Amino acid sequence: MNSADVLQAFRSDSPYLFAGAAFIAIGLVAAGLAAFRRSHNLLLVYFALFASLYGLRLWLQADIVKMTLHNGAFFLRIASAIDYMMAIPALLFLDSAGLLRKFARTVLYCYAAAGILLALTAIALGPAARLSTINRWISILALVFLIPDLLRKQASSNSDLVAIRRGLLVFVVFALFNNLGGAASLDWPNLEPIGFAVFLAALGYVAARQTRQRDHQLKEIQKELEIARRIQLSILPAEFPEGPHFKVAARYVPMTSVAGDFYDYVLTGPDRAAILIADVSGHGVPAALIASMVKLAAGSQRPNADRPSQFLSGMNAALCGNTQGQFVTAAYVHLDSQTASIRYAAAGHPPMLRLRGTSVEEVEENGLILAAFDFATYSEISHQLNAGDRLLLYTDGIIEAANKTGEFFGRERLAMLLTETACSPASEAATKIVEKVQEWSVEQEDDLTVIVCDFAS
Repeated sequence: MNSADVLQAFRSDSPYLFAGAAFIAIGLVAAGLAAFRRSHNLLLVYFALFASLYGLRLWLQADIVKMTLHNGAFFLRIASAIDYMMAIPALLFLDSAGLLRKFARTVLYCYAAAGILLALTAIALGPAARLSTINRWISILALVFLIPDLLRKQASSNSDLVAIRRGLLVFVVFALFNNLGGAASLDWPNLEPIGFAVFLAALGYVAARQTRQRDHQLKEIQKELEIARRIQLSILPAEFPEGPHFKVAARYVPMTSVAGDFYDYVLTGPDRAAILIADVSGHGVPAALIASMVKLAAGSQRPNADRPSQFLSGMNAALCGNTQGQFVTAAYVHLDSQTASIRYAAAGHPPMLRLRGTSVEEVEENGLILAAFDFATYSEISHQLNAGDRLLLYTDGIIEAANKTGEFFGRERLAMLLTETACSPASEAATKIVEKVQEWSVEQEDDLTVIVCDFAS
């Protein structure tokens, strides 16, 4: 082997070496995508095997590679085995893509079985001209049976499937041309890689088209979520009505564009008001839809606004059977400045906190969660208020926010934070609480809602 022979072999083989490298690279990329996808896609795995083996076969058939490896016996056996086993990943890919009818599938499975037998024979006994001849003729037979399946018209007008079938048809025709030339001992150029490149181009076109469609769908979804977010924000009260007795501030930070937390203010007179806070199980759009239902249920109970237990009972009756298995926790506090008192009831909700001076007390009177049990009943408790008392209502996203070690923010830290912000206005205190929770947590895993209520006199 002299340098002139090597140079000549490289010149003649360079297009196939380049094509082989490109096909192997495409196969590796497909394998990487299949490995990193959350859901396993066998179609992508079979395509990765098909493209990689096809590219490897082009390399092994190149004269420059044979000269480099000195046509060793082991190399020749492996090269022949790979050539005979090409049908296996191709068959699996076509079958998974739904491109084969029953008869063609049976023929190709027989072809794949024959390829396995030829490969095992080549590895055991070494390559032989007779094996290559058998492989060519069964390849021709399989390709002939495959063409009608690719030419048939399907009832569905799936443009992506049509593009794949056309690209595959071009590859099959080129492969048939190459095998017929080899069987007839004709010195035809090997055009099969061109057909394979056309097939890959068809797959690339389909992938690009689907990516564009997904991007368009994602933009539409984002627009719809933005509209849903604005609608959901519109159902929340802008601010607590101005008055001399109560100063109320709320902070609401959804986990996603829309959320399941909800709060509302209910006026029952010039000196009386009520605050409702609720938390729907789950997140995202389903929870947001249920939160809208919570608002309607609460609106229907305004005649019971000064009786927290009846208010929650009425909400439960309105929600039961209408939430598709999701449930709601809620807390309701009625404020009365004339008697300087509150009445409180809850449904599976974290206890309200009352700050008096430097002491924090939990106010709790819980019944069953809403929307789960139609027989649920609720009771209420009363507490006197002193001038300067501060009430804090919140959803469990506040106390269940976790740091890097998985430790929850917890009620104790929330109580300490409520004490630390005692001298701040209600609006600043609410903002500070949310900020501290966000600093504590690694990432927000739930909706965050806090309501701070100050009693002046």
